[in-house]
Amino acid sequence: MTYIRYFYPALMLGCAFLGGWEGYVALTDASPLVLPAPSDVLRGLWIERGDIMQHALATLSVTGIGFGLSVAFAFAVSVMLHFSGWLRRGLMPLLVSSQTVPIVALAPLMVLWFGFGLVPKVLLVILVTFFPMVVSLMAGYASLPRPFRDQLVSMGASGWTVYRRATLPAARGPFFSGLRISATYAIVATIFAEYAGARKGLGIYILSAKNNFRADLVLSAVLVSACLTLALLAAIQGVERATGRRYRRVSDA
Repeated sequence: MTYIRYFYPALMLGCAFLGGWEGYVALTDASPLVLPAPSDVLRGLWIERGDIMQHALATLSVTGIGFGLSVAFAFAVSVMLHFSGWLRRGLMPLLVSSQTVPIVALAPLMVLWFGFGLVPKVLLVILVTFFPMVVSLMAGYASLPRPFRDQLVSMGASGWTVYRRATLPAARGPFFSGLRISATYAIVATIFAEYAGARKGLGIYILSAKNNFRADLVLSAVLVSACLTLALLAAIQGVERATGRRYRRVSDA
């Protein structure tokens, strides 16, 4: 019941939006080539479910590999930046600058440099998603009160011990916030990479449907990509809750 009360406003607004969309198409007799009704989108999704599922699994596999490597890379970079002030001052401006390059320019370059295989798509997912996690981790590290850190050092704790016992737990909340932000970009980055060059994936499916003037199938693939993003966010929330219970048990002990 708690979940129902929490999502009730969003469900009501979503149903109202879809109902208004369906009614507008019916009243104006809009062309399905331009604006298909939600019922047409769902019908196309059901008819093409097998083909869309294959492309969605291809997109999800690339996203999973790229996002997993991105988490590991972001964590490693954050540790290096935390322990090296010189590296932090030198590398952070470069990391910020890397985020100013538009993804639509990166995708074709990745394909040009690394071909049409798995590597360019995975690299693009990493480049797009790792920065919010690095920033969130660094903000979490900085949130540890300095008197508490100084007290641990005065008791003989090494820098690594302070990091493992105090600094890293302090960054848990900000890290998961950055993880959720990055997750919203992961599927989009994969689809952009598939636009630039791929043999299978939702990006290729959307491009093919657009070239065939099937707006209903384009929107069907968009709906599937949104569902994949929501599933990824739900998985992250589940991991956060599970690790939170374990963290509280360790803290109580």
